[in-house]
Amino acid sequence: MTGTTLSLPLPTLAEQFLLRRDITFLNHGSFGACPRPVFTVYQAWQRQLEAQPVAFLGRELSARLHNARTRLAAFVGASADELVFVPNVTYALNIVARSIDLQPGDEVLGTTHEYGAIERTWRYVCRQRGATYVNQPLKLPVATPTEIIDQLWSGVTPRTRVILLSHITSPTALIMPVAEICRRARAAGIITVIDGAHAPGQIDLNLTELGADFYGANCHKWLCAPKGAGFLYVRPEHQTRLEPLVVSWGWQPPEPLQGSFLAYPTGRSLQAYYEWMGTDDPSAFLSVPAAIDFQQTHQWPAIRSACHALLREASAPILELSGLPPLSPADEQWWGQMRALPLPPCDPAQVQARLWHEWRVEVPCFMWEGQPLIRVSVQAYNSPTDIDRLLSGLRAIIA
Repeated sequence: MTGTTLSLPLPTLAEQFLLRRDITFLNHGSFGACPRPVFTVYQAWQRQLEAQPVAFLGRELSARLHNARTRLAAFVGASADELVFVPNVTYALNIVARSIDLQPGDEVLGTTHEYGAIERTWRYVCRQRGATYVNQPLKLPVATPTEIIDQLWSGVTPRTRVILLSHITSPTALIMPVAEICRRARAAGIITVIDGAHAPGQIDLNLTELGADFYGANCHKWLCAPKGAGFLYVRPEHQTRLEPLVVSWGWQPPEPLQGSFLAYPTGRSLQAYYEWMGTDDPSAFLSVPAAIDFQQTHQWPAIRSACHALLREASAPILELSGLPPLSPADEQWWGQMRALPLPPCDPAQVQARLWHEWRVEVPCFMWEGQPLIRVSVQAYNSPTDIDRLLSGLRAIIA
């Protein structure tokens, strides 16, 4: 895309990431990418673990996790005792889905924009309990948040116990009006469960103000922490309703556990139930503060704005290929560093495969609600040259 000018020194930041330099990586939204300084901290934690595993896991881990959780809580606008580290959002929301006491006839309201693994989790649990999962259509394009709220709320019935909603949707990359939906749900006595997989690091986040009852998120995507770092946020009044997915040392008070070397909290709390599931490598959790430091050091609000601007410029020529309107307006209220755009009639799997094999462009293309879409992510390591290669490949394949 000739003529594109950015004030952001993207090539300098590209050197900070471990991604191969011979590919164009426009799929940060799937699994993220970890910067070199953060990965160095991650490996340092692993080396320390291997140097004295008993001290690291048995005596020191609880305090270290508390420190890391405190930093994360400040970053996402919550208290440390409202968070617990988990490997990913799927794990987090499995905890919630399996703990809520759904009864036969109850309804869980989701949308056609939810991530497949999360939708399957709720369908599975509903089938086990005799409840119903309702897949509410949210038609696109949309122009105002009110359109989204009204479409969702038309699926609410007297049997609705839970609303499941993505903060930023996976297939359509839209930022949902979550705060207002949580407010309306609370007034109606409906539990809100939010999939925040794409939120931390891509948009500002204040969980206390957001008002969700449960919020699961990944740190390894847009926050750029190592893989396997996520969290579950639970409002205090709901913490006692959660049940462990795996019963381990934290389940009972300490009296029956005499002789254990683990200096770890016990009793019915998020941390006791979920931060010790048996021997594992907690290095990804402990590296989250380094990811926060990296973004703060590199003035991440300016990075995000520059990435949004580059993605907005890339959108126009992609939309020209399809002749279709965008799914939403082009401002940061609706999408940040990731945007889904319609493609003309095609086999999206073939388009994705050819972009990779012929152009070395990594970007997802898929069918959603009968419409081929391409979901482009722009992160600090991307440049206008990456967009040029994507557009060249699309024009050659689709023309």
